[in-house]
Amino acid sequence: MAKNQLETLLKFEKDKERACIEQLQQAENEYQQNVSRLQGVADYRLEYMRRLSQRAEQGLDSSTYSHYHAFIAKLDNASEQVEIAMKQAQALVVQCKAVWLKQRQKVQAVESLQDKRNAKLMIIANKKEQAMFDEIATQQFIRRKTS
Repeated sequence: MAKNQLETLLKFEKDKERACIEQLQQAENEYQQNVSRLQGVADYRLEYMRRLSQRAEQGLDSSTYSHYHAFIAKLDNASEQVEIAMKQAQALVVQCKAVWLKQRQKVQAVESLQDKRNAKLMIIANKKEQAMFDEIATQQFIRRKTS
């Protein structure tokens, strides 16, 4: 494979790797946002339960209690929805990480090929240089002998 073909392939694979990294970061951010949302809903539910407890100590009519209870049920439902979204985001993180690792292996494989190619080119260049020096030494030897 030609040197510039390897460079083009390496650039292509690195671009794909960068895209994978961006997707992974996006998935991780979404997961963290869902974790924060879940914590926020849980904190709000706890605070609302404290308010209900305080109001209950002062006395509540059944209508107010029903409203509190209905709102807490809505918070529980919201918490379940956020938990589902969080689990989906977590699964996406795992999937994106696997895709990125696979792409990273491709980049490393191309880099390895490029390194091997460069080593072969260096050996060829060194042999040519040595042959040139040998030729110069031979020419100098012949000149000295004929002089």
